[in-house]
Amino acid sequence: MSSVGYRQLWAADPDGWRAAGAAWAGLAGPLDRRVGGLRAAGGRLRGGWSGAAATAADTRLTGLRDELASIAPALIEVDQVLAELAGGLAVAKARLSQAVTQAEAAGLLVDRSGGVRVDPARVRPAERAGVAAAGVTAALRAALDGAAAADRVAADRLDDLARAAGAGWASPPPPGRPALGAAPALVSSWWSGLTPAQRRWLVGHEPALVGRLDGLPVAARDQANRLRFAAWRAELLAERRRLLSRVPPGPLASIRLRGVAGRLAGLDALVGRLTAGGAPRAYLLGLDPAGEGRAVVALGDPDHADRVLTYVPGMTAGLDDAPGELGRAARVLERCAALAPGERSAAVLWLDYDAPDLLTEAASAGQARDAGPALHRFQEGLRVSHDGLPARQTVLGHSYGSLVVGVAAREHGLAADALVFVGSPGVGASHAAELGVPPGEVWASSAPDDVIRAARPADELGRRALLGAAPLAAVLGWPDRTGHELWFGHDPSDPGFGGRVFGSGRGGHTGYWDPGNPALDGMARVVLGR
Repeated sequence: MSSVGYRQLWAADPDGWRAAGAAWAGLAGPLDRRVGGLRAAGGRLRGGWSGAAATAADTRLTGLRDELASIAPALIEVDQVLAELAGGLAVAKARLSQAVTQAEAAGLLVDRSGGVRVDPARVRPAERAGVAAAGVTAALRAALDGAAAADRVAADRLDDLARAAGAGWASPPPPGRPALGAAPALVSSWWSGLTPAQRRWLVGHEPALVGRLDGLPVAARDQANRLRFAAWRAELLAERRRLLSRVPPGPLASIRLRGVAGRLAGLDALVGRLTAGGAPRAYLLGLDPAGEGRAVVALGDPDHADRVLTYVPGMTAGLDDAPGELGRAARVLERCAALAPGERSAAVLWLDYDAPDLLTEAASAGQARDAGPALHRFQEGLRVSHDGLPARQTVLGHSYGSLVVGVAAREHGLAADALVFVGSPGVGASHAAELGVPPGEVWASSAPDDVIRAARPADELGRRALLGAAPLAAVLGWPDRTGHELWFGHDPSDPGFGGRVFGSGRGGHTGYWDPGNPALDGMARVVLGR
């Protein structure tokens, strides 16, 4: 059994391990170019050479190309392993630091080998000193054990990769695949029945399936989806070429061109974050460039976290602004790390639904209802793929996203220990008890200057406004602002809703994540279970 000593842990450099993992993953680019070179060579060969020798050469080139292509998932997996090792070491170092601080507060000294003794300069009763020393010793041991466990897991996974490279990397699985949209428990059971070589074959040969199946391990989905970067970008570039081929382009084509440009920029920004090698590591759990674009990205590995946040954004969210929405999830995660450095937390941006673009669309609950089954499956998938004791799962909805969360919870059920609503126009329920989470775990916040507070139920004035007879201010500001009924039901930030309310400073409809806003701390504390 591997062990980590006190001095070793103090000297450990998590960022160095992250950088090493990113370097391994960075080899995927040159590898892909080599594969492309072999593909081009094969094409030239077939165009100018025929006969048995040409067929044999083409077969050999194809085999080499496939062998090279099969290495890419392994490079990504090494990055995952080293990033998780870095995360485990960072948590262990934080616990070690907390133990030393605990010792100092108790008048104890920790020597260079991790031994605990009484500080002779601070006299205290021997019995109390003994109890304090035992507590500090236990805390130090827990930190060292955590580091050793992270080291052991990483070593075992790297050994498995090395053995697979020598014994046969991938082999085709038997027929039969779960359908997209299958129950996560069924998907997990199917995956568990495959050998590691069969799983690697599926990642490399059927990434479009593996990357989208809720219930599969986060690592497998991330590997599969990263293999599709080039295909997604090519899809958007092809769409742009089709629009540019129309002469004159016309106003509709111009609008669509701007949309494609926005999605391309969003995709490139996400790829940049996914390949940057920063902390925490990002995992790509889903992406679709069609329409407004969709993305599901995790910061930190939800399968190995103690706390997992799923953030559902609201109106106008799409691939073009997915990096900004991911930044909101990151700010909650940063506060979690500051408040609980000795715990592992992960945050997921879940933008896997068609968010409304216009006020007329946002006035209907239809798109929220359409999103419900997918959000239900995703949360169930997080639960079944998690390794070890269940994580505390929190689902956070902002604006129209709060309606998505509320409708999914009420109509389908959510694998969630807590629900959080910020800037909500109503969640499709009249009371927190309808949402199916433990009592006291429905939370809400509404900024005093958030315009959504005026989103009252539709009356005749509201209907005229939605038809274009009045501006946005009329839609959100019709009479009777004294009640607690919003557009989509009882205001969840009203105590009468039955949930719990945390405060927010001023910042309008999008200021909940601003530095210094108490709402940011409130969201983080709910995620942590505090």
